Amino acid sequence: MLEIIRIHNELLGTYGDRGNADVLAFRAKLAGVKTRITDIAYPDELPSDGDIYLLGGAEDAAQALSLEAMKKKMALNKAVKKGAVVLAICAGFQIVGTTYVSRDEKIAGLGLLDVDTEPGNRRLVGDISVQTDFITPALTGFENHSGVTTLGSDAQPFGRVLVGNGNGDAGVDGAVAGNVFGTYLHGPVLARNPEFADLLLERATSTTLTVVNDELADRYAKWRRDVTK
Repeated sequence: MLEIIRIHNELLGTYGDRGNADVLAFRAKLAGVKTRITDIAYPDELPSDGDIYLLGGAEDAAQALSLEAMKKKMALNKAVKKGAVVLAICAGFQIVGTTYVSRDEKIAGLGLLDVDTEPGNRRLVGDISVQTDFITPALTGFENHSGVTTLGSDAQPFGRVLVGNGNGDAGVDGAVAGNVFGTYLHGPVLARNPEFADLLLERATSTTLTVVNDELADRYAKWRRDVTK
């Protein structure tokens, strides 16, 4: 049974990223993989034995509360050491980074990605398209953040920005280290890019999935790629 853990949706659910868990479960079912979605609320203890962990976007106060809770036992870091897959979106991406700045205070993140985020001088909002080394079609989503994220030597970009802003002015979006993926793409990103969902499932199961036939999802993904150019 593949366990998908959705972390603090009541805090990190501002932009609808909770849908990523549902997409993973649906795609897994089509491929014959049994899954269980576990919602971990802010007061709950985060288990370290999950297979896929999902973090979404949030406002500053909610982001700080979520990070504070996760620091107590560092369960997510322990899970990553065991081989778990992490998808962290926007505020979640900053949480798993090295540091981020909020209200002029530099805050230490979980350190799963070697990235630092500081406030920019404008809000980055709109459609975004990113070309990655992991998936052939360009990925699409929407971004809504003001953070400017800089990658350290131990992180590689999630992808090259074709349309939009991503991490800021460097022409890239997100970061990747091992099975930890960070990005500014909302959408939910896995609903708009089913191939990315399959990649995460393959990383979590260490197997190549059987071919998934979901014509509606494929058509929607193609439509968004066609209009986000």
